[in-house]
Amino acid sequence: MQATAYTYDPDTRSGQVLLDDGTPVPFDAPAFDAGGLRLLRPGQRVRIELEGPKDSPRITLVTLYTF
Repeated sequence: MQATAYTYDPDTRSGQVLLDDGTPVPFDAPAFDAGGLRLLRPGQRVRIELEGPKDSPRITLVTLYTF
């Protein structure tokens, strides 16, 4: 699934992404670390993997979206 980076805190390696429908979804350090990223800037397109129920999904992976 694709999303847009919305917030990112380099100290905690956590933040939020916006789904294409505008829904914000938080991610934590393990999801960020799983993608192998070193930095994330608001506005970057990312690929995410979700798990859990649709009304409260949890991000398990954040990585840059490439074509």
